[in-house]
Parts: sequence; C-alpha cells; structure tokens
Amino acid sequence: MIRLRTISVIALLIAIFSSCKSEYEVLLMSNDIDAKYAAAMDYFNNKKYRKAAELFESMAVLTNGTARDDTVQYYWGLSNYRYRDYYTAQSNFTRFLENFPRSPFAGDAQFYRLDCMYRGTYRYELDQAPSRACIAAINQYVREYNPDPGKLEACNRMTADLQDRIDRKAFEAAKQYYTMEDYLAAHVALKNVLKDNADNGYREEVLYYTAMSSYHYARLSMPTKQRERYLVFIDDYLNFIGENPDSDHRRELTPLYQKVQRLLGRDGSEPAPAE
Repeated sequence: MIRLRTISVIALLIAIFSSCKSEYEVLLMSNDIDAKYAAAMDYFNNKKYRKAAELFESMAVLTNGTARDDTVQYYWGLSNYRYRDYYTAQSNFTRFLENFPRSPFAGDAQFYRLDCMYRGTYRYELDQAPSRACIAAINQYVREYNPDPGKLEACNRMTADLQDRIDRKAFEAAKQYYTMEDYLAAHVALKNVLKDNADNGYREEVLYYTAMSSYHYARLSMPTKQRERYLVFIDDYLNFIGENPDSDHRRELTPLYQKVQRLLGRDGSEPAPAE
C-alpha cells in the first residue's frame, strides 16, 4: 500500500513538473518549425540572444535542405555573436560560409567571423600566429566583398592593431638582448627585425637600439677591434639621424658620435643634415 502511494506521489509530481514547463521549454522540444522560427526571431529582436541561439540550434537539423536553412544557420551564429559567445559564433559562421558561400548573408557572416577571430587573438607578448591569420582573412574579405565604408574602417582598425602587436613583439624580442647587455646579439636581432619587415611600426626605436648596441659592443671590445666596430656605430648613427633628424634620441646619440669621431682622430662635429 505504501509503495503504491509512493509511486502515485512520484507520478503526480512528474505530471505537475511537466505542466509547469515554460512556453520556451515546450518550443525547444517541439518539431513545429514555424512556431520555433517565429519565436526564435522574436527572442532575437527582443535581444534575448541566448534563448534565440538555442532555438535556432534546435531548428538546424529540422530546416536542413529547406529554404530556411541558410537563414537559420546565419541567425544561430549571429545570436551567439550578440550574446558575446565569440568562440561558438566563429564556428557557426565558419560552417555557414562553407555550406552557403553564395547566400545573401555571406558578406555579413564573413565580417562577423573576422570580428570573432580578432577577439580571439592575443596580446603582443604571446603567440602572434592568430594575428597573422586574422590579417590574411581580413585582406581576403576586403578583396572579395568590397565592404561599405563602416566595415572597411573596422577592418583597417583591426589590421592596424594586429600589425602593431606583431611589430612590437618582434621589436621587444630583439630588444631583450640589449637589456641583457648581449650587444652583439642585440645588434644582429635588431637588424633582422627590419630585414623581415622594413615597415615595422617601431622602426625608429629599432634603429636607435641598433646604434646603441653597436656603440656598446665597440666600447667593450678589445682595443685592436674597437676601430672597425666604432665604424659600424658611425654607420648606424648616420642611418638613424638620416631617417629621424628630429628624434629625441638624437640628444643621446650625437654626443656618442662626436666622442667616437675624436677617438678615431676625426673631426667630432655633427654631420650636416641630409638634403
């Protein structure tokens, strides 16, 4: 008798629980595509993006191969994007572009995918491979879609920020040798920074530390090696002021240049500005 009563109570609780399901929960388990689609769009328009994303996801299999397929897949990604789940949104948009490259939503999907990629890149101290991949994807997007001025401006802003991280990482890595007072290694590494990318955004600083590295390397060398190494410093100094005649670093470098010229038995006056 007690066992039957217990079973009855459990059955009653299950019934009560089932009857208390929200309209949203019922829709989520439903196979009524029209109702789910209308509700998902309503949630999306009312900025309830998490619920919209879940409904669009639940429809993805049901609408596969139908006229609504690309719309559901696109809004699934866009809902996750607006919900700030950028990792999932990037996967959504990547899959969408693979399946629907000619969809009217393709251009926007590619832009949102790029924004997700950008948000997934790292600060300059860390691996910059994702930054390079994102820049390449942005360039391809601009070539293929000829975006409107607003999107183009956003692409340029993302590219500039990512390139700055790449440039700074290269500069800071080379500068580490200077900080450790390994001046020969610093000189080689800094030269390589500009060999790899002559347009490095930190070019002035790279040229400054290149000159300082060659000066200290020569200063600390044995006397028989100093002359040839001071001549390298003179070349580095002239390269620096040739490009940066008004740099604040000139106040530090010029006295060193004059000192080296005197050590070499030359006129220690400043070189005339390049014409």
